[in-house]
Amino acid sequence: MTQVDTEETGQGSPADTGAPGTGAGAPAAGTGGTWRARIRRAIRALSGPGPWKRGLVLAALALVLGLLMLLHAQITDRGGLGSLVETFLPWFGLFVPVLLAAALWRRSASAVVALLLPVTVWLSLFGGLLGDKSQSGGDLTVVSHNVGAENPDPAGTARDLAASGADVLALEELTEEARGTYEKGLAKAYPYHTVQGTVGLWSKLPLSNTQPVDIKQDVGPLGDTKPAEVKRAYNRALRTTVATDQGPLAVYVAHLGSVRVNPRAGFWTDSRDRNAQALGEALAAEQDERVVLLGDLNGTMDDRAFAGITSQLSSVQDAAGDGFGFSWPAKFPVARIDQILVRGVEPKSSWLLPETGSDHLPVAAGISW
Repeated sequence: MTQVDTEETGQGSPADTGAPGTGAGAPAAGTGGTWRARIRRAIRALSGPGPWKRGLVLAALALVLGLLMLLHAQITDRGGLGSLVETFLPWFGLFVPVLLAAALWRRSASAVVALLLPVTVWLSLFGGLLGDKSQSGGDLTVVSHNVGAENPDPAGTARDLAASGADVLALEELTEEARGTYEKGLAKAYPYHTVQGTVGLWSKLPLSNTQPVDIKQDVGPLGDTKPAEVKRAYNRALRTTVATDQGPLAVYVAHLGSVRVNPRAGFWTDSRDRNAQALGEALAAEQDERVVLLGDLNGTMDDRAFAGITSQLSSVQDAAGDGFGFSWPAKFPVARIDQILVRGVEPKSSWLLPETGSDHLPVAAGISW
């Protein structure tokens, strides 16, 4: 009876007196501490910023990225900034998963929603390149390759190109030392050829009306005019007519001026832009309905510098390619600066050939009448 009275009055229990033990009172105290911790965490969560207020900096970065891609044509080209952005424009999409990961980590709803803008813009610009648009067939196969002035194995490159089965083969950056090697290596597969300065065309079909194209390579970076013999030796564009079973095909081969990244001048493109404008004028004066342009244009077709060309000819990679078709540099291609553009014929397929000794990959296309 005494023991019952003690329990009822709450006296003598280890849990009630706070003494350590393993009685029923110990878990109760622990449970109370857990609930108090949960309440404190809930209060902190309620008092902190919500998912729409978190990650506002990430949301702003996502909007800037989307606007940068959407309005790339409005970016100033001072110091070549606009051309630089447009050259690597497809790669801006890599910032999207980075920002998405950061938004999820911050549990920011505003940043996730803001990412819809760059995703939508990128897909509208480049989504069409993700699938394979190539078709079977084609009346003519054309190949363009910057063989590289520093190519250590021009004979091997000539063998690889001859084995490609191309009907028309354009080469750029031919040197006097390597020219004979290419002529010898390609002679059996291509009975017709022409070399004008540093560019050449080899063909299985007869050529006629061949002539150099003046793309203003005679003007130096300081506005000085090169001597006539220098101009001829360094001519970088030609035009010829290929006789096909379906009629004449005007073929242009061009190697536009290089671009340079200079800490003082920025992305220097003056020579290339001058060449592109002159080439666009030559194409505008072309009388033949069917035209193919092959060459190293030292720029992507997203670059505003080529507006005078892309307004007249279309890229086979955009129309019939599989992926982006990046051609430079050969070891790890990041941009398609080697182009095949057409007018009056239908692109059926576009692809890259395996690496040769050059720092460019050969580009190929099948075209049809």
